[in-house]
Amino acid sequence: MIPNLLGRTARAATVAGLAAVVLATTGLAAPSAAAPAPAPVPAGFAADGGHGLRHVTLDGADPARRALPAHRTAPFSMLGLTWTDSRAPLGGTAEVRTRDLRTGAWSAWRTLDQDVRTPDVGPDSRAADVRAGTQPLWTGPSDGLQVRVTAGPDAGARLPAGLRVELVDPTAGATDAETETETDRTPTAVTSATQPVVTPRSGWGADESLVLNPPTYTTETKAVFVHHTAGSNDYTCDQSAGIVRSIFLYHVQGQGWNDIGYHFLVDTCGTVFEGRAGGVDQPVLGAQTYGFNTDTAGIAVLGDYNTAVSTPPVLDAIAHVAGWKLGLYGYDPAGTVNLTAAADNGRYKKGQVVTMKRISGHRDGYPTECPGEHLYADLPAIRQLAVTG
Repeated sequence: MIPNLLGRTARAATVAGLAAVVLATTGLAAPSAAAPAPAPVPAGFAADGGHGLRHVTLDGADPARRALPAHRTAPFSMLGLTWTDSRAPLGGTAEVRTRDLRTGAWSAWRTLDQDVRTPDVGPDSRAADVRAGTQPLWTGPSDGLQVRVTAGPDAGARLPAGLRVELVDPTAGATDAETETETDRTPTAVTSATQPVVTPRSGWGADESLVLNPPTYTTETKAVFVHHTAGSNDYTCDQSAGIVRSIFLYHVQGQGWNDIGYHFLVDTCGTVFEGRAGGVDQPVLGAQTYGFNTDTAGIAVLGDYNTAVSTPPVLDAIAHVAGWKLGLYGYDPAGTVNLTAAADNGRYKKGQVVTMKRISGHRDGYPTECPGEHLYADLPAIRQLAVTG
């Protein structure tokens, strides 16, 4: 079992140094399972973004390939790949493998989900350099990394510029009080008897100093989009707060967003976490379904639901949140709605009017596999649960 990320033991774990790195541009052969010894850090490697995030730049002369040999790193528990052009697809395959902090064992190669979800409007970004990226991958406590990225034929054998790996340590910078709060994850219910119990942002340790702009509000909540985070299913529910914190850091520091993209997140035990700031009962503009962020809400389930099967607590939690949010405006969770695309998003053209279910999957509004085959197949049952309460 992976140890609790948010306890003092994981937070106190350190590594003597970062390994020497040669950024290979040819050959993607699997390395030896033996971990290399720590060595001085090369220039430009693992730049510290602060607050628990480091950047590993993937340089190289070959425009169609980037590779990072197996090496030791400072501790991290989540990673993702980002690149400079916020509207550009990766156009290839990105694979990683990681070294377990406790056992020293290297994982199998894992493919990063290429889900580019760009915010619709300026106020959602922290700066002009908003970055595109894959979905983040939860690795558990790790201290080693290997990467290989290869362009596909549709990309003209060229990868996008500015590729870098974002390494997130959710325990970095957390005080003892914050860590204890995150571990407890005490849920709080507010206002309405029908409102679901929600773990507030303080319960997962949101660093509010990183959120530079106030929330933007839309008019109402007309539809709810269901997502999965496409990360590992290998987590325990007492680690969920750390996963939410890591996604927040990846969205804000790795991709340059103003805040976490989702309005709500749900773990496999059915615990509901408050995502984007601004009030769980308010129509806050999110960054979760590019082209359809206005007047909608996003609920993301932690894990990969192309492989995982939804548990009854997950289905109940999604239905409860979605039914309550839509009910605030008198909408039938089993009904349909006409939404107007706010941007060309690869599936719909800007200005196109699309009829969708009030509770839809991310793939209904955007070209993606999200929320995974199994969770998408559960949507009819979720709609019925939302109606019956």
